[in-house]
Amino acid sequence: MTWIDYSIIALYLVGLLAMGISFRNQPNRKDYFLGGRTLPWPALALSVMATQLSAISFISAPAFVGLREGGGLIWLSYELALPLAVMLMMWRLLPTLHQSGVVSVYDFLERRFARSTRLLISFVFQLSRSFATAMMIYAISLILQGTMGMAQWHSIVLIGVITLIYSAVGGMKAVVFGDAVQMLLILAGALICLVMALDAMGGINATLAALDTNRLQAINLDSLGLQGNDFGLLPMLFGGVVLYASYYGCDQSEAQRSLSAHSISDLRKVMYTVALSRFPITLIYCCAGLVIGALVMQTPDLQAQIPANKPDWMMPVFIVNYLPTGLTGLLVVAIMAAAMSSLSSAINSLAAVTTEDICRMKGSDVSDQQYMRFARLAGIGWGMVTLLLSFYAGDIAPTIIEAINKIGSVFYGPVLATFLLGIHSKRITAKAANTGLLLGVFSNTFLWLSDNPLFWFWWNFIGFVITIATAHVTSTLIPRSNKPSPQRISQGLTPTFIFTLFVWCTLLVVVCSSLPDWLI
Repeated sequence: MTWIDYSIIALYLVGLLAMGISFRNQPNRKDYFLGGRTLPWPALALSVMATQLSAISFISAPAFVGLREGGGLIWLSYELALPLAVMLMMWRLLPTLHQSGVVSVYDFLERRFARSTRLLISFVFQLSRSFATAMMIYAISLILQGTMGMAQWHSIVLIGVITLIYSAVGGMKAVVFGDAVQMLLILAGALICLVMALDAMGGINATLAALDTNRLQAINLDSLGLQGNDFGLLPMLFGGVVLYASYYGCDQSEAQRSLSAHSISDLRKVMYTVALSRFPITLIYCCAGLVIGALVMQTPDLQAQIPANKPDWMMPVFIVNYLPTGLTGLLVVAIMAAAMSSLSSAINSLAAVTTEDICRMKGSDVSDQQYMRFARLAGIGWGMVTLLLSFYAGDIAPTIIEAINKIGSVFYGPVLATFLLGIHSKRITAKAANTGLLLGVFSNTFLWLSDNPLFWFWWNFIGFVITIATAHVTSTLIPRSNKPSPQRISQGLTPTFIFTLFVWCTLLVVVCSSLPDWLI
């Protein structure tokens, strides 16, 4: 990289900081966390896509298609689930949450069930989101080491601190408009890589002749996903619908954008745009992976630069070797933009959930000034926690994109089931919902730790079904008690939540103590 590339990177980072400062006047919670519900829907749609079509997709989806053993276009089967998931979310889930006027989607569960349900699912979200985000930052730091020659802690600080400043100062407006710019950069970067790779291969005809035909299979109808990661159509559809509906509808990092829409009409435009746009964007990533993967296999010098069993290095190694001065800086900016998009979204959503929880536990209304102080401190705190965890995160799957989705598959089915029970069933009690959520998550955790050969995409559907079935059975066996008064709900931590937190902490200790055996 030359001084021109470094100048492009520096200008981009300064621009992000300036944008965050320009949005610093956020007087209350809805302005800070929901952008005052004045954000244009096209920017929200780009922000929604940027959060998931992030550095993980930009780097790891091409690696899965082009280099991962057993990979290929089969990953596209996953994308077929998104339109079905959007239909499920727009049926009642997202409109109900939007009309409720909440800042944190988990506030809805307290209104419907009890505080213990809210705090339990809030804890699940904070645990899974902080760990997944830390792993993503760790992966990007390794890639920046390879492209810019930076030390690990330098790259983590560079990505994290700047993102922390502009997201903590500017709130949701800075996050959404920053994401919109970053989504455009990511898409432009993928197209540039595809064109340059085709040129390096000698054109389309030469590329087609060199492609591994096994990687062109997009749908696998023969496998039911019972014998490991064989990416059969049925588990990717059933699991994908649950995962997508839970991620976009019940995960605060994504649902917060839906809550920021001005109206239900704008909300529908955002989600339908996402449903129709994700597949062609992912297809661009996958095509770039096919071409670059073929180039790597034909170029021993290029192949030697990619560490063994680390296919995620394919894209950054290609960028450094094949893009001219200026474009290299632009593509590194695209990678950093993608990482910052996910990190800023995680910081803002974690801060929203934590601040709302703190205000509930105080048991009294807080002024806007106090709320904003809590919000910014929570954002800074979660940013520091995430960056600290990123120093110790590691790989749990052949590619990062699989690892991120595998983590989510433990939690997303039970979380979606809990929300749908609250919206669609009046007979489910708080105890029943809590029991179903816990059993659903514990069942998926057991499948993970026991090394069960069942394809992890099935965990989403299994956790979903177990949670719903358990909640209904529990509601039948345990008579409904009178609903607590608002005063009782607003009191401190309930015994149920204290016990639940103890169980979760115990589980976390067990998981961490067994990392060397199963985190492979």
